[in-house]
Amino acid sequence: MGVATAAVCLALALGCAHPLTPRKPEAAGGGPPHGAEPPHGFEPPSNDTDLAQLCADEGGFDAATLSENGTMLFFRGEEVWETARGGPRPLRRPLTASWPELGGAVDAALRLHRRQHPEEHRNLYLFQGEQVWAYAGGQLRPGFPRRVGDEFPGVPGGLDAAVECHPEECGGETVLFFKGDTVYAFDLALRVTKRRAWPSLGPCDAALRWLERYYCLRGTLFQRFHPLTGDVPPAYPRDLRDYFIPCPGRGHGHGHGNASWGDAGDRCSRTPFQALLSDDNGRVYAFRGGLSFRLDSRQDGHHAWPLAQTWPGLEGEVDAAFAWDGRTYLIQGSQVSVFVSVQGHRPVEGYPRALQEELGVPSADAAFTCPGSAQLYLITGDRLRLVELTQTPRQAGKPVPLPHGHVDGAMCTNDGVFLFRGPDYHQYASVAQLLGARQPAPPQSIASHFFHCPQ
Repeated sequence: MGVATAAVCLALALGCAHPLTPRKPEAAGGGPPHGAEPPHGFEPPSNDTDLAQLCADEGGFDAATLSENGTMLFFRGEEVWETARGGPRPLRRPLTASWPELGGAVDAALRLHRRQHPEEHRNLYLFQGEQVWAYAGGQLRPGFPRRVGDEFPGVPGGLDAAVECHPEECGGETVLFFKGDTVYAFDLALRVTKRRAWPSLGPCDAALRWLERYYCLRGTLFQRFHPLTGDVPPAYPRDLRDYFIPCPGRGHGHGHGNASWGDAGDRCSRTPFQALLSDDNGRVYAFRGGLSFRLDSRQDGHHAWPLAQTWPGLEGEVDAAFAWDGRTYLIQGSQVSVFVSVQGHRPVEGYPRALQEELGVPSADAAFTCPGSAQLYLITGDRLRLVELTQTPRQAGKPVPLPHGHVDGAMCTNDGVFLFRGPDYHQYASVAQLLGARQPAPPQSIASHFFHCPQ
């Protein structure tokens, strides 16, 4: 019961353009066999009239969860919407098209990821009253449906919402179940349940984890919450129609919401990215037009987010970015902001600071560090300069020519060095190969390789 999180509904926003059936009280739905072609019953979104109707709708959804391939599933009554692979618009179908065993709407939906437990890994759980249905690869698992309390001891039936909490955020493999004002935290390893009361959060129609953040949705409103305490940061709740749906006259930032993102928010567009980043934890981000994308998270979809959603307090456009020693450095013009990458991104006090003071250069077009290295490479125009990050004060070395006249962004991973220009990227096996190249490496499509967009 509820809807999904912030960038998710960029998809929903552009797509739930079909009149929604009346919401069943205490009900919701399920999702399709993942990786299959859309089954019979899928309906494409309709027209602007339907969008206007959706924008005027004060009802929420019954459930929302991520599928195993990163698409979003939204539930209401006996229907489900799934974001399309080739774009943000969701497609609609009846629940029975994917889960014929279900006899009506469901109360909550949950996707588990337990790589060490293949029998549960990537399972989709759908809850109906006292029962739970478990699907793997679109097929009902043997022995299901079961009583909720048999599959999750100590958890009651008649749930409102459920969401998996990853060990990095909860200290262990946990599932948070919501029923009224009570939260049931189920430890997947110990098979025990602890009750929690989170009065600051209140009841949730749906709950969702999205890029290390947790969201509670109720009607057309959503709140972000801490998965251990239930604490809600300032400025919540917010209206999903200001963030997720391109409603006329509405939008995040006083009219500058998803509807106005245009090509900058379209992962498959040829609009250049202004910066890219691979951090110490293997998370990869791309920045464009005041938005950020998560590139390594096809599991969780490739959706645009306003910068402040991931990088608190950050506004404007990012010119260059790099990570070192558990910190992320985001360069904007002549200034640099620094964030500690622990349970999200926390701004470091004393920043932003002058780039000249921090790194010994007045500006940069691109920047990158390679995994495990304290050597920072700054690119301006067709020149590259080296900065030893362990030195104090930091100073940039002599400029070294590159085989590129200009680049928009740069990144280094275990796969090599990537230089980005326009809609393409150029890959080099190492920094040494890049500096020894007389001509640019062959161009390859950013949209196709990093975002899996059709060519």
